[in-house]
Amino acid sequence: MLDTLLLFDEKMIEHDPGPGHPERPDRLRAIEVMLSMRSGTRTRIASPPPADAATIERVHTPAHVERVRSYAGQYGSLDPDTHVSPESVSAAMLAAGAAVAGVDAVCSGAASNAFALVRPPGHHAVAGQAMGFCLFNNVAIAAAHARAVRDIQRVLVVDWDVHHGNGTEAIFYRDRDVLFFSTHQFPFYPGTGDVRACGAGPGEGFTVNVPMAGGANDGDYVLAFRELLVPIAEQYAPDLVIVSAGFDAHYADPLGGMRCTEEGFANLCAEVKRIAERHAGGRLVLVLEGGYDLAGLARSVQACIEVMAGSPPPATNPETTAHGEADLRAAIAQQQQYWKV
Repeated sequence: MLDTLLLFDEKMIEHDPGPGHPERPDRLRAIEVMLSMRSGTRTRIASPPPADAATIERVHTPAHVERVRSYAGQYGSLDPDTHVSPESVSAAMLAAGAAVAGVDAVCSGAASNAFALVRPPGHHAVAGQAMGFCLFNNVAIAAAHARAVRDIQRVLVVDWDVHHGNGTEAIFYRDRDVLFFSTHQFPFYPGTGDVRACGAGPGEGFTVNVPMAGGANDGDYVLAFRELLVPIAEQYAPDLVIVSAGFDAHYADPLGGMRCTEEGFANLCAEVKRIAERHAGGRLVLVLEGGYDLAGLARSVQACIEVMAGSPPPATNPETTAHGEADLRAAIAQQQQYWKV
């Protein structure tokens, strides 16, 4: 069996949004320490190449790419939450490159699956604007690359970050070749992700939002995946699965308001892995998004890596909350006009 590829480069630690910023270099340092303590033989670590401008411009406007690149070697702010330091542009190019390298590895057969351990994150960045700590939309860039270069016809993007991936949704909102599925706290930043947002034009029905009230737990998330994501994926039959893997729904996270555990994230990872194995020849790429409690982040990443490398997911509490079940019923009712769920 092929190894799980972990894409990591210390240069992404050098992106520093400033003192007190949640998206701090210590996030990747905590993951680096966890990786240094791993003794498993089913994973390997590689440094990715940076993405070039043409690859990024498959989803971002040339003006946006040029604006971001103009901050190379400088301090500045791209929006009220998104600050850069002299090495931030290089880190962002590496982050996008890592997501693309993960796609290349699983599509070429060089790895069984891949996890791009990156910062800055990406899922809030829209075509023409950085926002929400995100400079370039790493997952969207990877999905567009898969279709343009790797002859992938249908991409399933799953976003389990506590925040709605508004950038990814917007980029593919009219596109039926990328199905976007998001579980997220709602109402919450960035204010998007209403259950009624289902895509438009040829992409109508290919955006699936599961907005959830604060306090949702492992059982709520796993149920949403099993009762909604799995049957939709069965009908969509993706050729590639990419995950915006944010871990800020962890119960200890200072920015989120959910009650997930690392065991819960491992079970979500097991669900998407099964989808990839059933429909996509195992082609699965995780790309790091949020997660701001260092211990919770490192443990959750490790739990997902273990599952990707072949370990069964640990047992988790199957109990759901009343509001979690109601939120899922609302999402199912919305999607029944498009899918058999």
